[in-house]
Amino acid sequence: MTSSQSGQANFKQLREQAGLSQEALARIIGVSSKTVSNWERGISVASLTVTQMKSLCDSLNVTLDHLPDDFSSDTEKP
Repeated sequence: MTSSQSGQANFKQLREQAGLSQEALARIIGVSSKTVSNWERGISVASLTVTQMKSLCDSLNVTLDHLPDDFSSDTEKP
């Protein structure tokens, strides 16, 4: 597993541990559920405002340091 694939899995795992669906998380941070799905599948890169990042961390119950550095892979696909 590449580090990017690991980041994707970790992001999904964090969301699931928080008990949130993709739709619920998307609503909280102000993006579409398709965007969250794309992050988890490595199709797109997360680009969030500081406010959205704070909401993301709060909703996942983690600090910024616990989020994966990269939600997607720009060179390697599974």
